[in-house]
Amino acid sequence: MPNSAPSQTILVTGSTGLVGTALVASLESEGHRVLRAVRRDARSPIELSWDPTTGQIERDKLTHVDAVVHLAGANIAGRRWSKTYKQLLVDSRTQGTRLISETLASLEHKPRVIAYASAIGFYGACDDTELDETAPCGNGFLPELCRQWERACGPARDAGIRVVNMRLGVVLSPNGGALKKMLLPFKLGAGGILGSGKQYFSWIALEDVIQATRFLLNDEGISGPVNLTSPQPVTNREFTKTLGRVLSRPTIAPMPTFAARLAFGEMADALLLTGARVSPKVLADQRYEFLQPRLEPALRCMLGKRT
Repeated sequence: MPNSAPSQTILVTGSTGLVGTALVASLESEGHRVLRAVRRDARSPIELSWDPTTGQIERDKLTHVDAVVHLAGANIAGRRWSKTYKQLLVDSRTQGTRLISETLASLEHKPRVIAYASAIGFYGACDDTELDETAPCGNGFLPELCRQWERACGPARDAGIRVVNMRLGVVLSPNGGALKKMLLPFKLGAGGILGSGKQYFSWIALEDVIQATRFLLNDEGISGPVNLTSPQPVTNREFTKTLGRVLSRPTIAPMPTFAARLAFGEMADALLLTGARVSPKVLADQRYEFLQPRLEPALRCMLGKRT
């Protein structure tokens, strides 16, 4: 793994989210200056005001940025997918990505790298076929969303900036995201298999998201799509049984397919009842060493549960 780069100025959008909060803390602990993009007036020198819906951004604060991590976007599972919310999911990703890309591409002093968040939703629903970064885009709302999302970074790539599209799997942390939502029902003994349980669950520990992002910022040989997932994905059944075992709780309350669709609508089929077996081939080829490659040790570490 490459050594940490000298102190840099790094712009982070989505800095208050689960990944953004942890990334900012990690970068600052290494001595980097982190410029946070905020959707209000800036209140300090380390804030940059922007509004993707109107195309407003404090361009002058970008003139000496060395690297960018673009994480901003509406929560994919924030609410039931109405037509309006689906459009918000698209707009919040494409508008922000396009604004960042076009603005940075127009600067005389351009950043050397931009790491854009994307998602393994790009691949769509697959059976147990192992998918690496060369796999084609799938069919459906999520794959099309990811395709548009990644396409919006084109101006930066065309301007000669190194672009990395981080296709994130399910990020596991007790502090937010999917795992936080699961903990209470599982602790109450109400956790269970979703649908058939055979669908793959391609996960990654938050600490590996942070370390891998730093790795990608520093490794000049990496560009294009990069899967940020554990090298050992599991099925929904395996994940359910493992989390129950770690919490010492039974997992006998399955959610049948019809119940998931009734509760979550279209989102159930896209996020819960189907999955993809995703492989982090680019990271493996570059000899990235995962901090948490296996699910049970990862869960025990983040939940403070001894073996």
